[in-house]
Amino acid sequence: MNRNRIPPELRERVRQQAGERCGYCLSRQEYVWGTLEVEHIVPLSAGGVDAEENLWLACRPCNSHKSSQTEAMDPETGQGVPLFNPRTQVWREHFAWSEDGAQIIGLTAIGRATVVALRLNDTRLVAIRRRWVEVGWHPL
Repeated sequence: MNRNRIPPELRERVRQQAGERCGYCLSRQEYVWGTLEVEHIVPLSAGGVDAEENLWLACRPCNSHKSSQTEAMDPETGQGVPLFNPRTQVWREHFAWSEDGAQIIGLTAIGRATVVALRLNDTRLVAIRRRWVEVGWHPL
């Protein structure tokens, strides 16, 4: 199946399962520029498929930084680890919010590697989250 040919009903199921939010940074559809993308957890280029269990939602920045990556280096240990899988793993087990709610903190090797690889604390994203906190739109 061509990745541009994921059936609309499957796209809608994935959107509902993801709660209309990015699986990585938790940004809600209503607060991001553009449409959240149905992304391949294991990219097609790495042998992934268009099956429901390999699809989730991601915002454009997270999806573009993830690209074809399936693993990254944990900055604390220097070991390569798999990236966070939003379909099978629990966000709060791998990440937390900074005290001001603007930055995502990796709690585990997977969380730390994902924060770095997907640039979850890019200065522009942190600035946007600060505004979201101010107006009560924090991703949680």
